[in-house]
Amino acid sequence: MKIDVLTIFPEFFGQVFDFGIIRRAKLAGIVEINVHDIREFAADKHRMTDDRPFGGGDGMVMKPEPIFAAVEHLTGAAERAEYPAATRVVMLSPQGRPLSQQIVRELAEDAVQIVIICGRYEGVDERVNDALVTDEISIGDYVLSGGEPAAVVLTDAIVRLLPEALGSETSAENDSFSNGLLDCPHYTRPAEFRGMKVPEVLLSGDHAEIEKWRREMAMQKTKKVRPDLLEGENG
Repeated sequence: MKIDVLTIFPEFFGQVFDFGIIRRAKLAGIVEINVHDIREFAADKHRMTDDRPFGGGDGMVMKPEPIFAAVEHLTGAAERAEYPAATRVVMLSPQGRPLSQQIVRELAEDAVQIVIICGRYEGVDERVNDALVTDEISIGDYVLSGGEPAAVVLTDAIVRLLPEALGSETSAENDSFSNGLLDCPHYTRPAEFRGMKVPEVLLSGDHAEIEKWRREMAMQKTKKVRPDLLEGENG
């Protein structure tokens, strides 16, 4: 997979993609991640990427011209309808679909190239959404100073679902939200710490009982912390 990030602050990303699972996936050739400065695609001598909003109001709005030029350059397409197969262009904004594990899995399984647009200021000229964007995504019901932190979140979530990115084939399958529940509690050595003991079932070696316990604990955790995830199950 190839992930291209468009931003006016490429320095933000620095070494953020050079650790852990993402680093291993890059070294293994599973994913290629490139960060592009939107200013490099501005045609004017001042490399302007924002301007005052029509109709008045506070703040600035990101201009369409450099973003169009950047997306068209990276995808080789002049219009969204002409994107190569399995190309997705993602706009990160508070107005987008709430990010979920289902959306992440969809992107990880269906896309070969993902272009991520990091918005700033009061937002991005709506013509970018209308003509270029295939997916508008929000990482939560709150507002950030820009899309850069969200781009890191989205990239990390996608990469860990790519084949062979994780050390274990079942790691992603057992994550929270993958089966509609939160993950179960986990323990490691020592078996007792400050009077707190690891549940006996985990020390029993009985794999059937361990799986049963993990399912029950995941259900209890979900009921307590995220009961909304069980609404569909309960009809």
